[in-house]
Amino acid sequence: MDNSPAAGATVGVDVGGTFTDFVLFDPQRQQRFFHKQPSTPADPALAVSDGLRAVLLKSGLPASALSLVLHGTTLGLNAIIQRRGADIALVISAGFRDVLEIARARMPSSFDFHADREPPFLPRQRVLEIPARFSPAGEVTQWPTEAELATVASEVLQLKVSAVALVTINGYANPSREAELASALAAKLGAVPVLSSAQLWPEIREYERTLVAGLNAYIQPLMQRYFNRLSDLLAQQAIDVPLLITASNGGVLPLDAAHQRPVDTLLSGPASGVIAAAHLASGTGFVSFDMGGTSSDISLSEQGDIERVNRTEIGGLPLILPVVGVSAIGAGGGSIVHVDDFGILKVGPESAGADPGPVAYQRGGTQPTLTDCYLVSGILSADAALAGTITLDHAAAHRALSKLGETLGLDAEQVASGAIAVATAQMATELNKALAQRGLTADGLTLIPFGGAGPTHANFFAEEAGINRILVPLRPGTFCAEGAISADIRRDFVRSLRINVTAESYGKIAATVAELHQLAQRWFAEQASRLSERADYRVEADMRYAGQAYELSVTLGSPASITHQQLLEHFQQLHQQRYGFNTPDAAIELTTLRLSLNAALPRPTDKPFNADVEIDEPVSRPLYLRDGWVNARIWQRANIGKQSHIQGPAVIEQEDTTTLILPGWSARTDSSGNLLIARVTGDAA
Repeated sequence: MDNSPAAGATVGVDVGGTFTDFVLFDPQRQQRFFHKQPSTPADPALAVSDGLRAVLLKSGLPASALSLVLHGTTLGLNAIIQRRGADIALVISAGFRDVLEIARARMPSSFDFHADREPPFLPRQRVLEIPARFSPAGEVTQWPTEAELATVASEVLQLKVSAVALVTINGYANPSREAELASALAAKLGAVPVLSSAQLWPEIREYERTLVAGLNAYIQPLMQRYFNRLSDLLAQQAIDVPLLITASNGGVLPLDAAHQRPVDTLLSGPASGVIAAAHLASGTGFVSFDMGGTSSDISLSEQGDIERVNRTEIGGLPLILPVVGVSAIGAGGGSIVHVDDFGILKVGPESAGADPGPVAYQRGGTQPTLTDCYLVSGILSADAALAGTITLDHAAAHRALSKLGETLGLDAEQVASGAIAVATAQMATELNKALAQRGLTADGLTLIPFGGAGPTHANFFAEEAGINRILVPLRPGTFCAEGAISADIRRDFVRSLRINVTAESYGKIAATVAELHQLAQRWFAEQASRLSERADYRVEADMRYAGQAYELSVTLGSPASITHQQLLEHFQQLHQQRYGFNTPDAAIELTTLRLSLNAALPRPTDKPFNADVEIDEPVSRPLYLRDGWVNARIWQRANIGKQSHIQGPAVIEQEDTTTLILPGWSARTDSSGNLLIARVTGDAA
């Protein structure tokens, strides 16, 4: 059997806190198969293994028919947020032991003197100094003797750590020499690995580079154990195909690359959803809205492509790696509804999680959540079972919200409606901030909701934010897994220069671009050439006027197309666009060069959506929306044909989610089976 990536079936996997989702695409039949498997937090790989077995059974395919497994996970992200990574040591240039405590010496809030900054993820007693550093030009200015190296090694061994991150001042300017020092130290530590920060991510700014190296070492033992466990379980099922891991930058990485650089996979779950949303948007501006049990992830795209940023925050810590631009809000289906000390109704950020979960789950939860609010409002059916496995207890949810309402003088339905409004306001506020920063308005964008609760809350969100169009995917509950099988291999390379752009200096800039290009080509040949026929390379540069504090990321195109004049023109144009002016005669500084590698994988192609279904007459159910009860028609999505036109208020139920359509909105299906929900205009109304 031909199990090349182009011929064999591919499986996308997304591991969540409550469910692990699967999408299998069989190119021979041009057909997808879906499965949701309850997650196993104590052994996450077990749910992946069991779910793969189940989705193969649904498809009727043997394990030998597979060609690729693409897998997203937030295991590393959760470890950082919960501070449960490995015991590691940080070895840094003498005089910089307090780099994590000092950070950028900035207050968390200019307006709240009581706000505490995020504590360092690494205690100070595990930070050691070494007499090694470089000049800004990469010249060695201090280097340890054998005796000094042996002393540092002895101190590391006394700490009994799992790994070591090495950071030298200005090491970004000479990555190979810092790597030599890391090798020399590792030789004295036996089985304890030493990670060179400059080899991992040679970008200027020591604090941020220290975090990249430290976090990579912090989660590497955990992630390697998980990857090894998963590989063993797949081998037991005779699944012998490449395993690719979704990366934070919106691509996927071969397993070996993820082993070496697990920090690249921190946002793999949210990134997968944005990948799928970008494919669904087909070049139109969109807002992706992934609402799960703990939080909601929102990503904004003006042109319909995947927008990336070069800096984000992970668990309150800055991360200077290219990632898909996603904002997380502590409002998910499991977010706890409570009343604060001032008698104000609040939602989140605390979550009931998967265990015990919402009160309606009947797993011991006592604090009501947004899911309980949907149930009491009638949006979720009391007879429904989430993902076919979790039954809901309407009476228990009603009692919990009634008890909460006693302190507010409200009944259960009023508390539920109020909590939904509070969560909606949080989401709209976050989106409005992003829109204001870009000078955009919401009315020209399409909201693409997914996740278990995304379609349930999407119409509330759209109405509050001023969005006029919602596009609900055919299978929103497994949409992140869908994104995994739509991704390409992507890897980023970086080098900081901090150099003025002149005719004389351009030679060094061009040489650095060529060096990054060669490095990327070598990586493709070693890691990805067996999976993809060719790779595309794109360059961007962080540039600023000399004396400015912040840079602009300037897109430059392919390595071969870059010229000195192009550098200057692209920066001037972007500065004019972003700030409304430019200064042609001012000196321009280039601080960092980035090169991205993108290698295409086979894309799923679907058969046309079969809209010839027998339409059943919908039943009715009362819903409590805003300030009162309304009667809504209840549809089953499998029974909605292409010609169906549904007026709100209505509820559309399917196995993996529930979609609400508010009064003043209408819905229909498109040619691919996606659900289009639009605000009814004055004339149509």
